[in-house]
Amino acid sequence: MKILVTGGCGFLGSHVCEYYARKGDDVVSFDNMTKQELMRTGYAAESARNYNWNLLKGLGVKLIKGDIRDYSHLLESTKGCDFIIHTAAQPAMTISWEDPDLDFSTNVLGTFNVLKTAREYKIPLVSCATVHIYGNEINKGLAEKETRYSREPAEIDEEYPVMRGLLTPLHASKRAAELYVQAFIDTYQLEAASFRLTGIYGPNQFGGEDHGWVANFAIRAAMGKPINIYGNGKQVRDILYAPDAVLAFDAFYKTRKSGIYNIGGSYKTSISLIECVELIKEITGKEIKVNFCPDRLGDLRYFICDTSKAKQNLDWQADVLPKDGVSNLIDWIKENINLFKVD
Repeated sequence: MKILVTGGCGFLGSHVCEYYARKGDDVVSFDNMTKQELMRTGYAAESARNYNWNLLKGLGVKLIKGDIRDYSHLLESTKGCDFIIHTAAQPAMTISWEDPDLDFSTNVLGTFNVLKTAREYKIPLVSCATVHIYGNEINKGLAEKETRYSREPAEIDEEYPVMRGLLTPLHASKRAAELYVQAFIDTYQLEAASFRLTGIYGPNQFGGEDHGWVANFAIRAAMGKPINIYGNGKQVRDILYAPDAVLAFDAFYKTRKSGIYNIGGSYKTSISLIECVELIKEITGKEIKVNFCPDRLGDLRYFICDTSKAKQNLDWQADVLPKDGVSNLIDWIKENINLFKVD
């Protein structure tokens, strides 16, 4: 099989490329190698950005520096492929309100180009959405416990209303992209899925305050730096270990059951921000200073996926629990600590 992965040198994309390359498949990474997020982290941005490129090069992945907003380049690069996994995105809420043009062109126009490419070659596609498209009206129905927010029912399925509450450009661009996925399924019978992903984490992740909070917490703890938490820290996600997410993409290719899916860890992997800090303390044996800062515009205080639709249609569910996944992430950070030092 030959697979094209947009954003293949990004965090999730690199895990996808590595999985298929180690299986012996032909893999093409199509990535513009932007440093938009990394420049805001204080890490060694150049070395960090090249880390996944070099990793994939060593595995024999074909590496193309290209932008999903360039349709002709994307179309040419996908020739001969059997499957597209679309992970390229502008994923940060903060960047979306600072640069809505970048957010729109990447998430909406870029996804539209990927869909056109999949239609042209008549090949299946998975596109990455986010649980943020449900909006933050969920915040209104929460109970506040000692270390986390809770709600009943605890898990939220795909029938829950979307785009409710205070919206940012990221909400709009991600939902617009998902609507185009559905439109191509309905109109052109494209075999496609939109995965509403929850808090993904794992090795190869250069998480910052804008995106990738589990990795950001673990990196700052390893560097002996304080962690900034926006809000009271009781915000909850069902965090999803990246290799588990990769298996969801493969499950769609095998089943070809088009539609929209929540892809998360479900209640068993749920954790609040302050619970995550405590877990990192337990794993590392280090004390961690935490600074509490005001809430950020548009933040969602709670989301735990009901993944029963993915289980039923794709025969997929997450397996890795937070303690094991975060331990693996911390081991990787320790092995690559120089990547997180300021340029």
